[in-house]
Formats: sequence, structure tokens, C-alpha cells
Amino acid sequence: MDVHNDVGLTAYLVNESRARREDLAADPLAREWIADEQRGAVRDMWDEFAESVYPHDDLVVSLRGRIILETLTQALEKRSDTVLVVCGAGFSSYPWLLPFAAAMEVDLPHIVAAKQRRAAELRAAGVLDQRDVEHVAADLNDPETRHRLLDRIRQFAAGRPVAYVAEGLVFYLPPEDARAVIGLGVSAGPDTVTAVSYWPLSTADHPVLAAQRRWFRKRSVPEDATYLTTGDLATIVGGPVDNHSPEDLQRRYLGEVVVPEIELIPEHVAVAGL
Repeated sequence: MDVHNDVGLTAYLVNESRARREDLAADPLAREWIADEQRGAVRDMWDEFAESVYPHDDLVVSLRGRIILETLTQALEKRSDTVLVVCGAGFSSYPWLLPFAAAMEVDLPHIVAAKQRRAAELRAAGVLDQRDVEHVAADLNDPETRHRLLDRIRQFAAGRPVAYVAEGLVFYLPPEDARAVIGLGVSAGPDTVTAVSYWPLSTADHPVLAAQRRWFRKRSVPEDATYLTTGDLATIVGGPVDNHSPEDLQRRYLGEVVVPEIELIPEHVAVAGL
């Protein structure tokens, strides 16, 4: 997979960001997903992103991963038979960080292929434990694909509760598709815990997002975005949501706000069903 173009480049940026703040992200596997021959290119791309857009992606992405990891831990504590479904899985490590009985990861076909290859290499090297992880290639913009995916999730869950994650994804989808993807988890069963990251409607004119749009434009990455409110999210999941802003998460995990949200990608994480 070309690390320099395509929306897939954000998957590599996520891992580089978490590798730079491993203690904060609580993800010791983040750096392992980047193969040695790609490491230099990914590092250079991260540095260019930091210079052109903002230098704090390591903070935002690590905080996002940390609250999702904590949410998944709570879901397992609530029901040990919970299964994990991650849409927009990229090169995230959740199935290997927590003892889920089974996990499903969903992403675009070329990202899934790259993830499977790298997972096989890491298992062979003894870095990854053997886990029951089902990799699903899907274009979540397509309604028929989503319908088939929902059937597949229900079969996969087999009556067990689902912990559903849509991370770093829905803002890149058109509004109708974004709402449908957020609702996949609760559509799969009544005992679903949902964690979704999103950009609030109030941040549509955020200066860092404007800088990111310009950076994406140079790489032929679609710059249109979907923005949501907590009311939108509550309607989609059919119940109240706990919202976590970047400043809330800094207080939670760092004890103080180190960087104000106006200087960060304003990615919030909403949690429902716990």
C-alpha cells in the first residue's frame, strides 16, 4: 500500500502517532504494524503533516485510542463473552490488547490485505499472539455492502454482546453513510457498547481542520467531511451518549489540559451502552 496517497495514509499516521506516545496510548503494538521498509517514509510523512497541519496528532490519536481501550475493557468486565467489531480498523491493536473471544476488523480491501500480511509476519516473529480475528474487506459507502456486513456481524456475534468501534472513519463518509455506519453496532443486537470518534458540528470551521483539508487536497484525499452533534449520535444509537472531548481526555489521562482544543484536530469520542 502506498503510504503517501489515498485515505489509507491516515492509518499509518495513526500508528506513528501512537508509537510516539506509547505510554499514553497504552498500545505497545502500535509501532510494530509499520514494517521496517516503510518506517522512514511514514516518519517523514508524519513530520510533514505536523509542519503543514498541526504538531499534536500524537496527543489526539493516543487519547482517542486510550478512551476506546478503556471502554472496551469495561465492556469485557460487564460481559466476558463480548465480541469486538471495529469498522475503520486500520492498523489498530485492540484484538491483541484485550482478551476478546473473537474480533472482526472491517476496512477497505487494500488496507485489509496489508493488515493481514503484517499480522502474519508479526505472528511468525512471535510479536502477536494467536487470536481469533476475522478480517472483512468492505466499502462502507455502499448501502448493500453495509446490509451484508450487518448480517455478517449478527452471525459472527451469535447472540453474544457486541463492542462496536467506529474510529477515525465517520467524518470521511457522506452524512447518510456516516449515520448508517455509526448505527451498525446497535442494529446488530440489544447489548451493544458503541464507541465512535467524530467531529462536532460546532467545529466545521475549525482552523486545524481547514489546514488538514488543504493537506488532503494535495494527496487526492477527499476533503468533504460530515459533522455531527451529540443529539445526532443519541438518536442513532437509541440512547444517551457520554461525550469525551480532547480537553476532557487530557484532564482524564494527563491531569491537565496541555494543548487547548483550538490547536488540535477536534476529534471527540462518544460512548453509548455501558
